[in-house]
Amino acid sequence: MIYWLYELLAKYDIPGIGMIPGISFRSAAAIITSLFITTVFGKKLIRILQKKQIGEVVRDLGLEGQMQKKGTPTMGGIIILSAIIIPTIIFAQLDNIYIILMLITTALLGLIGFVDDYIKVFLKNKEGLAGKFKILGQVTLGIIVAATLFISDDVKVRQHVKDENGNDLQELLIDPVTGEQTIQFVTEDVKSTVTTIPFVKKNEFNYEWLVAFAGEASIWLKWVVYALAIILIITAVSNAANLTDGLDGLATGTSAISGATLGILAYVSGNIIYADYLNIMYIPNIGELTIFVAAFIGATVGFLWYNSYPAQVFMGDTGSLALGGILAVFSVIIRKEILIPLLCGIFLIENLSVMIQVSWFKYTKRKYGAGSRVFLMSPIHHHFQKKGIPEAKIVTRFWIVGIILAVITLATLKVR
Repeated sequence: MIYWLYELLAKYDIPGIGMIPGISFRSAAAIITSLFITTVFGKKLIRILQKKQIGEVVRDLGLEGQMQKKGTPTMGGIIILSAIIIPTIIFAQLDNIYIILMLITTALLGLIGFVDDYIKVFLKNKEGLAGKFKILGQVTLGIIVAATLFISDDVKVRQHVKDENGNDLQELLIDPVTGEQTIQFVTEDVKSTVTTIPFVKKNEFNYEWLVAFAGEASIWLKWVVYALAIILIITAVSNAANLTDGLDGLATGTSAISGATLGILAYVSGNIIYADYLNIMYIPNIGELTIFVAAFIGATVGFLWYNSYPAQVFMGDTGSLALGGILAVFSVIIRKEILIPLLCGIFLIENLSVMIQVSWFKYTKRKYGAGSRVFLMSPIHHHFQKKGIPEAKIVTRFWIVGIILAVITLATLKVR
């Protein structure tokens, strides 16, 4: 909205108006606005939730301090979603296809989580929304994202043009004034299923390689494979974030760290100078996502004001499903989805701990008649709780691990 206002007022000599088009200015404004919404209006929403007795339903799992959380306001994800959507609408270019996709992602997954929380809180059904409906919503989102990336003419990446031998074409440029000669690669903006793969010299992976055996059919079959990969990523990360939301501030802080890292990757991928210097894929118009991720960081960090231990409010599925889905779709859009197991390593570990626990219990029960467990309890953060480690210390240590993983993720830009 503010960008459209700038276009209307640009002809007038208004002091400071020239800052508005800058991504840095609008990102700063977005994060400040987001923090304001979460800290100021968040407090009012918490009071409303308390007044209406919209409290967390807690089952006694024998964890220290667990039952003290009973009645703590939930559905606080509404605060997070508001603090993401409102600043984005105000400061981002709303005709940017990537911004539109991220707003759809936030709203759709937020709605699914809200319905789940509503069933638990108001209909007193502890199971919430049936898992098949959650999966259906996540799959639908995956199809929307994949179809948009396939159909929209605004979604392109800049790649080197190659000759018949597969070598990068180069051209000689001569400065008309100085006569100085320079050689540069010939590039073109194309629709592609190319993504980034870490730790290799030519750090690009093309989904088309997976269907190269199909001959001419690979032209469309690669998009089918790409769509399936997107659906899998969104479903996995969204549900993993939901599992991680078991301790005060754990999912919120972890998401903030991952979001900040993705913001840096989006900024350099959308800046042709930095992309060329770092020798990474340049994606036209992707830099606008920096405004969205700034709002995301402000929302998660601001929510920690009330969600850190001891939590005054929980995000519920309204927030956790959306946070994971946002990180997944954002990664796909900036072509960094293969980095997710590293960047979102905390989510991955939490998810794996549940899968290992359930699989091993079923296997041992079937083979020996009595099931045994790998962990004292899953997800793994509860395992550490069972070992007597204070909740706040577990969360802090998980954040530290998340920061280490984020630094390693950024290092992949140069480590080839």
